[in-house]
Amino acid sequence: MNETIPISIKTGGQWLVSSVYNTTIFCRELFTDDHKDIENMVNEFAKDRIYPNINAIDKLDKGLSLSILREMGELGLIGVDAPEEYGGSGLDKITSCIISEGVSRGGSASFSCTFGVQTGIGSMGIVFFGTPEQKKKYLPKLMTGEWIAAYGLTEPSSGSDALAAKTNAVLSSDGSHYILNGEKQFISNGGWADIFTILAQVDGNKFSGFIIERGMKGFEIGAEEKKMGMKGSSTTSLKFTDVKVPVENLLYEVGKGAVIAFNALNIGRYKLGAASVGGIKLAIEETIRYAFERRQFGQPIAKFDSIKGKIADISVRVFANDSMLYRTVGLIQDAIDDLDQNDPDYYKKMGEATERFAVEASMVKIFGSETSHITVNECLQIFGGYGFIEEYPLAMAYRDDRINSIWEGTNEINRMIITGYMMKKVLMEELSLRNYLKETNNFLSQEIQEVANDPLIFEKYGLKSAKLLTTLVFQEALCEYGQDLKHQQQLSEALADIFTEIYTMESVICRVTQTQSNNGTSNMSSVIARIYSAESLLKIKTLSKICLNKIFKEIIPDEHLKTIQLLENKLILNSDIISLKQELADFIYTKKEYPF
Repeated sequence: MNETIPISIKTGGQWLVSSVYNTTIFCRELFTDDHKDIENMVNEFAKDRIYPNINAIDKLDKGLSLSILREMGELGLIGVDAPEEYGGSGLDKITSCIISEGVSRGGSASFSCTFGVQTGIGSMGIVFFGTPEQKKKYLPKLMTGEWIAAYGLTEPSSGSDALAAKTNAVLSSDGSHYILNGEKQFISNGGWADIFTILAQVDGNKFSGFIIERGMKGFEIGAEEKKMGMKGSSTTSLKFTDVKVPVENLLYEVGKGAVIAFNALNIGRYKLGAASVGGIKLAIEETIRYAFERRQFGQPIAKFDSIKGKIADISVRVFANDSMLYRTVGLIQDAIDDLDQNDPDYYKKMGEATERFAVEASMVKIFGSETSHITVNECLQIFGGYGFIEEYPLAMAYRDDRINSIWEGTNEINRMIITGYMMKKVLMEELSLRNYLKETNNFLSQEIQEVANDPLIFEKYGLKSAKLLTTLVFQEALCEYGQDLKHQQQLSEALADIFTEIYTMESVICRVTQTQSNNGTSNMSSVIARIYSAESLLKIKTLSKICLNKIFKEIIPDEHLKTIQLLENKLILNSDIISLKQELADFIYTKKEYPF
């Protein structure tokens, strides 16, 4: 078990080749008293001000939504990510995620969207890259909610291929302003916003950011889109016809639009994961309550084994989602803490620190959105026919949820990002696959030994096996395809899913290991770790086989075959998953809520 890889992680992806046995992570159980106070405040606010108004918000009640948002501004909950000198509070990213999670517990995904754009992609470009003059002009009113923010990247002909945007900006002959022409589509907060961060091509080929104000001549805001869900959030198109944008409204530098865009998206991705966690917990609690009220065959449906299985499944996934989310935000915050706050480029460097964890941000987005989808689907199924009726909460949740795997970069695009960034890290020697693989023979020669004080020792051995197998598969994929791996989209997606499973599984194991105690909740978290690990390892085994068959054209060379088989054999845990899920569900029932 003695691994030589250092456990200090200052950039993303290093978990693949780091120690299984002594890695520590940030998790919910490490919240400070200040974190807990803010968490309680936001949860109470969501319960009192958002949840009672979800149906009214869903009718696109602008006045109501913006009044609630401004109440949050008065409480200081909008400006957490902004500097104090410009009306913010400059708190850590953990607090920012706690607030995003808490807002979503209000049950209105539409309001969460309004809030998320205001505090994330709509304003963070100015926070990170704005000049002192821009920050002084815009941030104070954005942080109170007096002004509403929006972000314009997507166009009718460029969605996933964001850098192919056709909106164009040309500098005027006197150099005083840019002339902006083009169109943006699917812009959240579009109909309500006062300030817009817009990405455009200067001279047709220099992707750049601009701050646009409502009311600029030639700037038109389209009608509200008729959407399947998220009906209570504003979504419009934007049209620019010879809009004169003062040169002082250029955001950052000409040609640096991609930096602005991708930093905004990285933040949006992990915050979407936070919002998913909050919404999922609310759905679980409402479903548990219904399952005890609904009687069939002479007893509450909660007592049926099938229902227990569903409650356990979604509870395991949200625990995993929660674990990887706060691990990721903890890593980002740790990198930010190394920066000099007196550096005039502090906020730009904060963006750079965040970008180093783009892999993990994409993982949180994918896992969060897909966990949310699984959860609302299973919860609606437990509600049965009532789940299909609009007066019950799951119908709205089901409609609203569908967008989560599309925006902030589709999950397909995010899978490409994960594998692409991991490939880049290997090529730049941030990750040494070959050095890690040197441990394989020694590991395979070891017998698994039970450790009295480590109930997850078998899971850790399985995780170590998964890391070695994945490292081998990834190395062979790079040997076979090189940088052309990015064109092998199905293979890249499968690799991304393996990476995500490893990161998530390790997050669960580390969280549980760090928080073990004699109370029932901690003991039950070990049950969750056993369930997730057993199921995750089976997924990794299947996905690895798919990848190997592609890489080696169905014939694995003899030099690898025995090693692969031995590693695969260690991915099977003899856990009684059904009994563990029954035990978990019974425990959750005693709490009548999601207890972790």
